[in-house]
Amino acid sequence: MKPRDEAPVDRGWLVGIIFFILGLGTLLPWNFFMTATMYFQDRLNTFVSVNGTFVAQKEYYFNNWMTLLSQVPLLLFTFLNSFLYQRVSEKVRITGSLVCILLLFIITAALVKIPMADTDRFFSITMATIWFINSFGAVLQGSLFGLVGMLPQKYSAVFMSGQGLAGTFAAVAMLLSIYSEAGKESAALGYFITPCVGTLITLLSYMLLPHLEFARFYFNKGKNYEVETKDKLLEGSKETVDPGNSKLNGHANGSVPNSNGLLAHNGHKADEAGQAIITLELADAQDKLSVKEVFKKIWVMAFCVTFVFIVTLSVFPAITVEVNTLYEGTKWEVYFIPVCCFLFFNIMDWLGRTITTVVQWPRKESRLFPALVVSRVIFIPLLMLCNIRNHYYLPALFPHDAAFSVIMLLFAGTSGYCVCLSMTYAPQLVAPKDAETAGALMTFFLALGLSLGAALSFPLRLLV
Repeated sequence: MKPRDEAPVDRGWLVGIIFFILGLGTLLPWNFFMTATMYFQDRLNTFVSVNGTFVAQKEYYFNNWMTLLSQVPLLLFTFLNSFLYQRVSEKVRITGSLVCILLLFIITAALVKIPMADTDRFFSITMATIWFINSFGAVLQGSLFGLVGMLPQKYSAVFMSGQGLAGTFAAVAMLLSIYSEAGKESAALGYFITPCVGTLITLLSYMLLPHLEFARFYFNKGKNYEVETKDKLLEGSKETVDPGNSKLNGHANGSVPNSNGLLAHNGHKADEAGQAIITLELADAQDKLSVKEVFKKIWVMAFCVTFVFIVTLSVFPAITVEVNTLYEGTKWEVYFIPVCCFLFFNIMDWLGRTITTVVQWPRKESRLFPALVVSRVIFIPLLMLCNIRNHYYLPALFPHDAAFSVIMLLFAGTSGYCVCLSMTYAPQLVAPKDAETAGALMTFFLALGLSLGAALSFPLRLLV
């Protein structure tokens, strides 16, 4: 249905800027907790004692638990989406999630100044914060994907670019806090205040959207289309129908069985509105493929996106943050992980995703693409054989910083490239009417890959 009026201009590209900020804001929780691994390890650095003698450092496996408790909510809320989104308005979901994320970041920043000798309690509070902040982040992300889907396609790309740069933003914030040469406590406080400000800006940006003519036009477009379609259906329901004809003609000119197996005809004026809606649903059901049929068409891409994230999350950040620099005791040591692990990964992941807008190889029909995805499994042993601290079973075959850096660059670049290709190719393998189903399935398998990868990080860390 064409809009009644021409679309207004996005003045100053303000809506695009806002959705870039919203994309950035959706992944601030995951990235800021992940990049702060050194702060949390320092707070959890304690030894267990036997008979008053310190005998061993207590291992919390912080990065493994942080990764798992960050990704499981995404998988959980993928299941709950249809229930939650039908019963809670978009404004409440987005505003409520951002306010809760802001409060949890404020609590995390406040904990920096609160000494806590009981490291078990600090660990439990931190894990609970990570679970809840990422749960709200999952609701926020799903809601904003639905919102940006109402706009022209280029705005979805802008939104995802913001998401892609969230990790780089967190890494740069960490580097600046280190470079400031403030005390550890002050640096950590400044670091966690940054996402508080970022989340507040995200909230204010979202609240500005309804006041922009361009955004209002597209957000109301879907509602207007629904109203106009219903009006047309109700008009069509008044037309005369051959009682013996059980086929669907036009919008609502056919007839459907009622609960008693009888034909409900248009002559029954009390049921006209119900017939219009029911016949439209039946037409949609007959037109669209089932979820199973759509899955049969996109299962290769579903496997690819799942496998990419299984490989990526199984070692990043749980194992990669444990790599030591060859130059211990130097100033470079404090910059090594923020630069070579987080900054390199996030920049290359973003570049890998961006390249797909120019180059899409292998093609979606090629068997080479899933082979390329599976070949990424080689990065798991390569990273496990780097200079990891406290390695018990595997030798450090790649002890030099340069070797780790090169592996990380290739690891991150291929991750972003393969994920973006998988998500791009899947809707192209089905008819346009089934693209939404394909997208929903791919989102589920993406979340599944993240969760499985996070779970796999536990046994892999024990094998090092």
